Amino acid sequence: MCGICGVVGHRPATPIIFEALRRLEYRGYDSAGIATLSENGVIDRRRAAGKLDNLETVLKQSPLSGSTGIGHTRWATHGAPTETNAHPHAAGQVAIVHNGIIENFAALKAELEAKGRRFVTETDSETVAHLLDNYIEQGMAPREAAFATIGRLEGAYAIAMIFQNHDGLLIGARHGAPLAVGYGEGEMFLGSDSLALAPLANRISYLEDGDWCELTREGATIFNAKGDTVQRQIQTIAFMAGQVGKDGYRHYMEKELHEHPVAIGQTLQRITDPASKRIALPDMPFDIAKVPRITITACGSAFYAGMVGRYWLESLARIPVEIDVASELRYRDPPQPDRGVALLISQSGETADTLGVLRSLKKAGQSIVSVLNVEHSTMGRESDLVLGMVAGPEISVASTKAFTA
Repeated sequence: MCGICGVVGHRPATPIIFEALRRLEYRGYDSAGIATLSENGVIDRRRAAGKLDNLETVLKQSPLSGSTGIGHTRWATHGAPTETNAHPHAAGQVAIVHNGIIENFAALKAELEAKGRRFVTETDSETVAHLLDNYIEQGMAPREAAFATIGRLEGAYAIAMIFQNHDGLLIGARHGAPLAVGYGEGEMFLGSDSLALAPLANRISYLEDGDWCELTREGATIFNAKGDTVQRQIQTIAFMAGQVGKDGYRHYMEKELHEHPVAIGQTLQRITDPASKRIALPDMPFDIAKVPRITITACGSAFYAGMVGRYWLESLARIPVEIDVASELRYRDPPQPDRGVALLISQSGETADTLGVLRSLKKAGQSIVSVLNVEHSTMGRESDLVLGMVAGPEISVASTKAFTA
């Protein structure tokens, strides 16, 4: 649920990052912070427990300068929701923000403490900062240190890093948690959510699992897990101001409830032949008449939508359907039929358990069809077929229009 934003450019970084964190408030969080590289090359940071209003007060009292920076909204996992445990975490010459869980942090922490490193937080994330700074102290350049660091990490993470005396440099890494690169004019961005980048850049690349990147004001260099330079598709994402604002409504849930007719109409339009006014699904990579069973899986509200789908598929199409919550199916590992089809549902296309099931079902030989509100997401890229709903951004935590779509 945590949110990340990073920027390297010519404008003051703090206002850009703060507004991006505002757009990520819907994820839920209990602390927030920003770190920038000041004009003299020193890393400076401000953090606060509670809501972003608290961080805003701190920033007004003690502003941050610099055009390179990172920001984070934290949902506490390791350690209480305090200012000390809030991101960004700093160690020596580096500062980082991190989403996810570092599963081997205890072993890494013990190793680093044996070298004399002193930890001040209860988090697993601080281990990343100390490990990174340890490699910098050994004489490695930022790129080398970042590669060495992520090679030691186990678990899920999206990380953004800045380095003392390296203005105009931002490094990001992704494994099991989403991270996107935004392309601007003379400035570059990192974000855990395309909504964070929406007003900043409409050209976005999504890092794949194991990817890491080096951003400068001129552009991005992306590497895979082996350290080889790779190319990732740059997509143009269209966002309108009304989609990411309340548009005069009291709150996002009220706005999104009123957006039901548009969401349903746009979604149906995508799969309707305007001439015959009949449903016209895209070409499928399998013969639906020969499918022995469909497995539906999702989490939360998407799972409830899948239950409706099971009713329709069994009663109308007469195809046997099995449905299970993705977090259960991921570890239950039931046998799968030959020529079976898996129907996965996700608003974001980044739901960790559903994505994990996608990969296991694919290995089991199932054709993957995903119903997604974000077609360019990780699930979209890894599916055989995507049925896109056109609900627009859903910021309210309780799903409304995306459930109906």
